[in-house]
Amino acid sequence: MRFVSLIAVIVSSVLALGPSALLADDEHDHDRARRAVEQGEVMPLQRILDNVERDHPGQVIEVELEQEKGRWIYEIKVLKAGGALVKLEIDARDGVVLRDRERAPGTGGKR
Repeated sequence: MRFVSLIAVIVSSVLALGPSALLADDEHDHDRARRAVEQGEVMPLQRILDNVERDHPGQVIEVELEQEKGRWIYEIKVLKAGGALVKLEIDARDGVVLRDRERAPGTGGKR
């Protein structure tokens, strides 16, 4: 899988500083996300990306980690060959895909 330059920088930061390096806008969220990874509440980003690459080949163009209703969710966008965009919501605890939406290129429609 080839990453856009920005994603490569983000992934490098994650490897160097820990997965929470890209996760939050403020220090409080950053600390909560880091603790969640350290305590095993959140799978490491690289493991998630390995699964995404296997199941949804393409170019990762965006990664977010958010906490929704007490549950950590990785939100990942993948640009597939041919231009389709796949938006994934993944349970960060166990890697289960909770939502998978694909939009065909130029149509804005769901698959």
